[in-house]
Amino acid sequence: MIIVEINKDSKGKIVSFTMSGHAEFAEKGEDIVCAGASAVAFGSLNAVMVLTGITPCIEQSESGYLSCSLPADLPVETSKQVQLLLEGMVISLETIERDYKDYLKLIVKNRG
Repeated sequence: MIIVEINKDSKGKIVSFTMSGHAEFAEKGEDIVCAGASAVAFGSLNAVMVLTGITPCIEQSESGYLSCSLPADLPVETSKQVQLLLEGMVISLETIERDYKDYLKLIVKNRG
């Protein structure tokens, strides 16, 4: 199962997220759940970097692990743009979770 953990601060802003595990919906190369979740996450990160100019701290491995942390000191307007893009990512992942709940779990943690 793919586990996606979204971490929000006390104001409800996304500050980081992790994605780990494997969907195991189908064989490697044919797993639409894995492909969909990966496309959503990486597409969202690419959009954040290209459209806002920021570079989040990203860690990834071939074992299915992705971690992203956002800079804490973003200008207000940039932060709003980043949040909109990442909230779009969350909505897309919620859609995948709704249709493939045995293969993807989304956890949202609020700090504070």
